[in-house]
Order: sequence, then structure tokens, then C-alpha cells
Amino acid sequence: MPSKRDYYEVLGIARNATDEDIKRAFRKLAFKYHPDHNREGGAEEKFKEVNEAYEVLSDSDKRAAYDRFGHGGAEGFFGRGFEGFDFSGFGDIFDAFFGRATTATRQAPQQGADLRYGITITLEETAFGTEKEINISRIENCSLCQGVGCKPGSQPSRCPNCNGTGQVRRTQQSIFGRFTNITTCPQCHGEGRIITEPCPQCRGTGKEKRRRSILVKIPAGVDDGSQIRIRGEGDAGIRGGPSGNVYITVSVEQHELFTRDGDDIIYELPINFAQAALGTEVEVPTLDGEVKLKVPAGSQMGKVFQLKNKGIPHLRRNGRGDQLVRLLVVTPESLTEKQRQLFQELANSLGPAKRGHQKS
Repeated sequence: MPSKRDYYEVLGIARNATDEDIKRAFRKLAFKYHPDHNREGGAEEKFKEVNEAYEVLSDSDKRAAYDRFGHGGAEGFFGRGFEGFDFSGFGDIFDAFFGRATTATRQAPQQGADLRYGITITLEETAFGTEKEINISRIENCSLCQGVGCKPGSQPSRCPNCNGTGQVRRTQQSIFGRFTNITTCPQCHGEGRIITEPCPQCRGTGKEKRRRSILVKIPAGVDDGSQIRIRGEGDAGIRGGPSGNVYITVSVEQHELFTRDGDDIIYELPINFAQAALGTEVEVPTLDGEVKLKVPAGSQMGKVFQLKNKGIPHLRRNGRGDQLVRLLVVTPESLTEKQRQLFQELANSLGPAKRGHQKS
């Protein structure tokens, strides 16, 4: 068996170190080598070595014996030193010494779980708002025992293990002194009471799963991916806590005519060469119905016209976006012989195409 190192060397202090020096050195090394912080091989053995050194040097009688007789004198005070030392459970002492919480509070009321669902609407419904009914499955308080968990006519009794406190106290004597560790009662799980006659419907849980229909109001202006919160429609709370919420994620169907861009909508208006060259007046579809649009002569491919206040309503302020009408000049894919002849005559009369602003 390897010889033990000098305790003063283990803690890295001089032989005339004060009690405060010893305590300060131990704090530093115990934190450094504690397995909660150091996963390297050998850290646990070093931690035990540091702990053993502190056990001796922090006690004036043990320290005096060690200074006079060495390890043999120190071991006379506590048998075989730290051989067979039970390292488990030292975490509670370490937590208290370094300021970690060692108490458990009685379980408080908790809010129920939130539920999440998806809903699909049309572009028109985003523009004008709508209401949708959805079916949800949620946990509610038992309708028979009203969430108490007991058989109707009976009451829960005080937990005999914790006397109704929901906590169990355990006092430990350690090298740092006397510590009281407060933990959640394992018998009542922190409730402070136990159910001797459980409800036959919920089997003592106080909860049951039910399907419900709820109405979702979707405001005008919501976009794809928007989330709507419905307060208090989620799972029932625990220990008298409030119910959770329901979160609805909105998906908007792709429209056959319009594309949304923020609160504006875009519509591509197909016209032919003659309409673009000569100008025309056409009926344009909007979310509010068809409107007339004048296309001036000489309009080019991609030209955009703006229809004010024909887009999507702003979600958090008054007003609406616009509808943008983009010209799409359509090239015919096939021509009759007469059409081809007319286009050829037109091409000959127009001559080669020129860039804008180029002088003839």
C-alpha cells in the first residue's frame, strides 16, 4: 500500500498555517477535485486525500497528534483513517459547504400543460378574418370528484410520514458540522396528504381526458405561420394551478390568382402584344371583386399598377395593403397563316427593336 503524503503538502500550506488558511486551502482543492466538477481519472482519490487532510488539520487535537507522531498519531483518533470511506452522500455536505440549496420546498400549484394545434385557412379568410371550430383533446379535472381524487363523500387524510408538511427532514453530522437536509416526502410526493379511498372514475388522479370543441377567432391580417393563443383552454392545472393555453399555428393555402407579399398582394395580368401596344381597359380580380384597370398604350412587360387599399388589412393598425398588378405580355405559341402574315408586315414596318432613349 503506498505511503500517505504529508497533510500539509496535500493542502499546499505551511506547517504554521492558521485555521483560516487551512479552511481556504480546503475550499479551493475540494471544489477543484470534487467529482461533480472534475471527471478526470484520479480526481475522486485526490478529493478523498484532500478531505482526509482537512479532517485532521482542522481539528486542534488531531493536528497536534499529527504534528508530533505523524500519520500514526492522527489515525489514533479515527481508526483506519479514510479507508472504507463512504463517498456516496458527500454531495449533500459539499452542497451545503459551497452554498448550494439543500432544502426542498413543498410542491406549489402548477399551470397545466399548453396544447398546440394547426389550422389551415384561405387567403380571403386572412383578409377578412374568420372563425373556425376545432376539436381538441385535453386533461380536465375529474367530473365526479371535481379534481380532488377521492371517492365522493370522502376526504384525503394527512400524510403520516411528513405530518402534512410534504417534507422530510434529515440531519447529518459531517466534518463541516451539523446539516439539515429537507427533501420531498416520498410517501405523499410533497402533497402533504394521501388518498385512502380513490375516486372510481379517475382512480385517484383527480384528472380525466376529454374531447372538446372550441371556437377560434382568426383576426384579419394574420399571415402564414402566425400563432394565436387561447388562454385557459389547455390542460387543467396541478394542485389548484391555472389551466394551460392552446396555441394555434395558422397555415394559409396557396391562392390560384394572388401571391402575398407582406400586406400587399400581387396579381399578374396577362395581355397580348396588341393590347400592350395599343392600350386597353380590362377587368382585374381583387379580394373585393372585379375592378376596371386602364392599361395605357405602349405598356411594357413587367410594368406594375397599384390598386390602393386592395390588399391585406394591417394586423395591428388601421388600413390595408395594396394590390400590385404586374403586366405579363403573352407571346402566342402558335399562329395561323394570316396571323403570321400580319405579324411579318408589322415587323417589317417597325424595323429592328431599339433600346430605350436611342435616337433613330
